[in-house]
Amino acid sequence: MLNTAESKYMLSFKLDSQLTKQLISLKERVDEKYELIKAMSPEALSAIHRFARISMIGASTRIENAVLTDSEIDWMDFVIGKDAKTTAFDAQRTRIEDKLSKDKQRSIEEVAGCRAMLHLIYEQTDDLAPISETGIRGLHAELLRHHSKPGVIAGAYKSSPNSVVEQNSETGERRSVFQTADPGVVTQTAMTDLVSWCREAVTEEPWTLPVACEFAYRFLAIHPFQDGNGRVGRGLFLLMLLQAPDAKLSTVSRYLAIDRHIERHKEDYYLVLNQCSGGAFSPDPQRYQIQFFLKFMTKILEGSLEDVQFYKTKHENFRKLSESALMVLSCFKERPELRLKPKEIIETTRLPRRTVSYVLADLAEKRFLQKYGQRAGIRYQLVF
Repeated sequence: MLNTAESKYMLSFKLDSQLTKQLISLKERVDEKYELIKAMSPEALSAIHRFARISMIGASTRIENAVLTDSEIDWMDFVIGKDAKTTAFDAQRTRIEDKLSKDKQRSIEEVAGCRAMLHLIYEQTDDLAPISETGIRGLHAELLRHHSKPGVIAGAYKSSPNSVVEQNSETGERRSVFQTADPGVVTQTAMTDLVSWCREAVTEEPWTLPVACEFAYRFLAIHPFQDGNGRVGRGLFLLMLLQAPDAKLSTVSRYLAIDRHIERHKEDYYLVLNQCSGGAFSPDPQRYQIQFFLKFMTKILEGSLEDVQFYKTKHENFRKLSESALMVLSCFKERPELRLKPKEIIETTRLPRRTVSYVLADLAEKRFLQKYGQRAGIRYQLVF
């Protein structure tokens, strides 16, 4: 169905022939990955989902300038995951901070919060349907469960003006991408309208992705919370894919590390956010050009789909590792933050030097480890 100015619940932009071709092409790729996934064992699917989930947590927090690597988050997730209680992070906080260094405290807290939010999205997908303001507030509360800036209330809409800000990870320089909705009535009205529109659009529009893109973009343009909007917005985008009426899309989305590819194209991500809005919030979504965001996210999903085979191969390679290789790998998994010398591995495992040298080379070739330096200065570090 084509949207019109009089149509309240349709897309605020037109799907032209080029966009439609891209959506059809993407659907074909999704269908191919669905067949691949359907043939996998439960063990393989569990491993691939975990790869995707850890990558989502890492990328989403690093986009907002956290500093933990996926390997560090993998270790942290394992430690927290031993205890299924919601208090697991608090119980392990001291151990985690001692391990990953206390100067990373804020990043650690943000990772714990993003982990909690994504856990809800993955495990309570159906309970969060249809998307509601209450559900969105709940996700924000989970995100800020372990950390909040002064003046920021978890689950509450903003009380002061804010804007979408891009920060250069190397220089620390910050620049405004666009000005968002004013706090108070403007934000509340915009969120109520957005959720109301979404509930109708998901049933009226034949394509889930354009609806998810418009919803996520308009959410980011409103920026309803004082802090955490980027992470919540990307989480809501994932949630809409998981809730898609297309069973193949909803199934495959569980195994996609979408934010990993947004992180790789971070500059383009902020550029397209500005390009769609002209740098300012509008209460009339038809003044946006959200088709640019749809084009960007289509490419992001194409890249994410390719990761499924990569993660499948990595899982298969892991299952084929020798006992010696597993011993060496365990040394790195206990110290994901360090670059280790071969001598340290030999001392820890008590394996022969020749065996360690062969195993390290093999693990690097299979991309379990990253090699740094040359000759006597060679070190290795875990790659997630």
